[in-house]
Amino acid sequence: MFRVSLIGAGDIKYHYFQLLKISKKRFEKEIEKIAKILVDLEIELVLLPDRGICFEIAKIYKKLGGKKVYATVPFSDKEFGIKHLMPYLTAKVNGKKVFDKVIDTYNWYKQDLTCCLYGDIVLMLGNSLGSLGELVYGFYLYKLFVGVKPEVKIKQNKIHPEIRAGKKIPFSAIIYLPFFKEKLNSEIEAYIKKVNGEIYYINTPQKLKILFRSFIKNKEKLKN
Repeated sequence: MFRVSLIGAGDIKYHYFQLLKISKKRFEKEIEKIAKILVDLEIELVLLPDRGICFEIAKIYKKLGGKKVYATVPFSDKEFGIKHLMPYLTAKVNGKKVFDKVIDTYNWYKQDLTCCLYGDIVLMLGNSLGSLGELVYGFYLYKLFVGVKPEVKIKQNKIHPEIRAGKKIPFSAIIYLPFFKEKLNSEIEAYIKKVNGEIYYINTPQKLKILFRSFIKNKEKLKN
């Protein structure tokens, strides 16, 4: 199955309604369209079970009959803990749990560095402090295990056995422009491309669906 890592802003009211000036009605329509695309193409999701846009999409995805949602949870963390995640991790939609399986990321530091790597690609739904950090550290670790940094070489499964990034297709980030004020910083773009990562800017749900289909097709080709 093709799996997508979701990252985005946690504070919906501040980021989407106040900062980006998106109406609540438009926001709800947009995330429902995204969720339906993910369901229609039978794409699996992986995300942190916490407040924000990613969890809202996961709920709609499950409500519409989505196949599988993975939660990344730092169960062993002793500094910050995971108590605040439990209401989201145990949440249900139509009597069924939102999350089907949990990936233990050990602690919050490893969670933040690796959270983008448990999917085949990343769908970025907002440029907050957390989501930008997750994106750039995901590509930094990717740089290490694909051998772009000659001084350091490490296999994906040494970082975490559940990592999928770069195994079947080039590790890529889809930037969903309706939830951004502008594109990524040009220097960040350049570094992502330098480590053989790919960036796609998408501005409509229709184009998002076409891009997902091309990724799935390419993955099937490589598998065969």
